[in-house]
Amino acid sequence: MIPELIITIIVIYFAVLLLISWFTGRKADNASFFLGNRRSPWYIVAFGMIGASLSGVTFISVPGWVLTSQMTYMQMVLGYLVGYVVIANVLMPMYYRLGLTSIYTYLEGRFGRMSYKTGASFFLLSRIIGASFRLFLVARVLQISVFDHWNVPFWVTVVITILLIWLYTRKGGIKTIIWTDTLQTFSLLAAVVLTVVFLGKGLEMNFGEMVSTVVHSEYGRIFEFSNWRNGNHFIQHFFAGMFITIVMTGLDQDMMQKNLSCRNIREAKKNMYWMSISLVPVNLLFLSLGVLLASFAVQAGMPLPEKSDDLFPLIATGGMLPGIVGVTFVIGLVAAAYSSADSALTALTTSFTVDIIGNQGKAEEEVMRTRKRAHIGISLVLALVIFLFDAINSESVISAIFRVAGFTYGPLLGLYAFGLFTKRSLADRWVPVVAILAPVAAYIDKLIIEWIFKNYEMGFEFLIMNGLYTFLGLWIISQRPPRKSPG
Repeated sequence: MIPELIITIIVIYFAVLLLISWFTGRKADNASFFLGNRRSPWYIVAFGMIGASLSGVTFISVPGWVLTSQMTYMQMVLGYLVGYVVIANVLMPMYYRLGLTSIYTYLEGRFGRMSYKTGASFFLLSRIIGASFRLFLVARVLQISVFDHWNVPFWVTVVITILLIWLYTRKGGIKTIIWTDTLQTFSLLAAVVLTVVFLGKGLEMNFGEMVSTVVHSEYGRIFEFSNWRNGNHFIQHFFAGMFITIVMTGLDQDMMQKNLSCRNIREAKKNMYWMSISLVPVNLLFLSLGVLLASFAVQAGMPLPEKSDDLFPLIATGGMLPGIVGVTFVIGLVAAAYSSADSALTALTTSFTVDIIGNQGKAEEEVMRTRKRAHIGISLVLALVIFLFDAINSESVISAIFRVAGFTYGPLLGLYAFGLFTKRSLADRWVPVVAILAPVAAYIDKLIIEWIFKNYEMGFEFLIMNGLYTFLGLWIISQRPPRKSPG
């Protein structure tokens, strides 16, 4: 694809986003930015959250995973469904009952100020690193495919990327995100569907033959029950999917802020149920695409790439399919990347304004000034972290930093589990110490377990162990609630 065509596509796409921002951001106040005035239609939120659940990394990676782990990712998707049921029936009713803007406010009422600040800080750390990492990867793709052609420095690409997100989220916030997510979800799903259609034509297969190819392919296996040491084993994937959903949706301000913008808990539950059900066919579609891409590569005599993430980009933009496939791939990639990045920026701004600075007792104008400054500040921080990744220029080191961010969800899981399932009070000042030591202890045990059980791959279940260690640490610094005197 020629760079001029790619940049034209991106310019048109962002023009549409800015138009949506203008409509939704008119007369926006703090309530609009934080919670969309709690008037978001649940079905719009549900559809948009499909795209928000898929980042630019996922858009590229999921089809490629079939080369290394077949379609076993669907085992984790089944675990997601259980996690969403827990969120809809345990966490969301509590958030609505307490009337929360930031979900971490719960920790202050339950344990104290240090617990509250610890939970919010861990979210800020993990989301800043995670959002920066995803934007870095997409910015690199745009740099190589477009801006290197015009000798534009990488730092300019990053600044433009962050500036565009800041522009269309600065006024409407979550009210804008709800509607831009809808466009972005449609764009990425259209990209996958069109690619599948043209792959079918290239393989000279009708729909039934494509289904048969996926089912009978060596890459089409979904369930793994034979080897418990394998990181793709059903038990590991299922429970990992369940707990990942609970912490990365139910305990994540970014994802829950959209749910809290619904009119009431009944509509919020509808949103959660329909979104979770929709993720099953959507992920099945992505994985089926991966199988068809592998089949197409074999038929075309193309060697399968060493890096599985390269499978989708190479075929979509390599000229082996009609040009429309490359166009939709670029749109889908940009949509997936910015769907997660724009909501992350809004959630980070909300959490920093409400949780770290605080807005209680402040006038509307003062909160708005604080929020606008925080929005600019978080944008700058994201840019600086992306520059850091570029300066490191080592995929292994950057991936390690990204994994460190994932460790922070374990303490959040432990904190909320302790608050919901016990009535004990905490020595609040020691909570940050527990939240730091628990992931360290869990990681040391991970290394020991993998050394004892040779060839055992500990994957996402590390999150569960991390949360358990946090729970045990909190128990140590806790005490029973005082007994009520009779009468």
